[in-house]
Amino acid sequence: MMWAVVAALVGGTLLLAGVPKAGDHEGLLRVVRGYRLLPSGIERVVARMLPAAEIAVGALLVFGVAGRVAAAAAAVLFLGFFVGLTVNLARGRRELDCGCFAFGDRDAAPRIGWFHSVRAGGFAALSIALALTGPPEIGVLEQAAALALAALVLVAGLAVAQLRAVVHVGRRSVDEHLTQASAELRAVATVSRYGA
Repeated sequence: MMWAVVAALVGGTLLLAGVPKAGDHEGLLRVVRGYRLLPSGIERVVARMLPAAEIAVGALLVFGVAGRVAAAAAAVLFLGFFVGLTVNLARGRRELDCGCFAFGDRDAAPRIGWFHSVRAGGFAALSIALALTGPPEIGVLEQAAALALAALVLVAGLAVAQLRAVVHVGRRSVDEHLTQASAELRAVATVSRYGA
């Protein structure tokens, strides 16, 4: 059953990544170009094919169809993401949209970090392990339980990602920082007006 859970997690992740990309070809093309790794003609092909590949491979893994082949295809996808992220980070290029699950706003300042690269590498390693071991024979109930467990883990991961975007443990809020800066400016203004 563990193989089915891990396959459903990897497949679910690919589905979560592929579905938003399917509706925004121009956004994905902008992201692919941002990596500066492929010739122009290939960038367009990748931008057209990537969402369909992620969705197809993800669905195959989630439903346990073509186990080894789907896992090998997932490994190729995640290795490509890993290489693209790692090469750009090694070049010192952090200001780009990773295009992992959705695209940033054109006016926003997108940023990648080593977390993105390590995450892609981890999914590549899981996919390789799935491809090497192959799916065991399991019943319908075990497959359903594996899907339910994988869905629970994915929902928990999404919840943590959303909280991380809002809550910054150990950082002062902007309002607190601005209040402190405002008090300091008033103190300086008072001193300069009456003191020096």
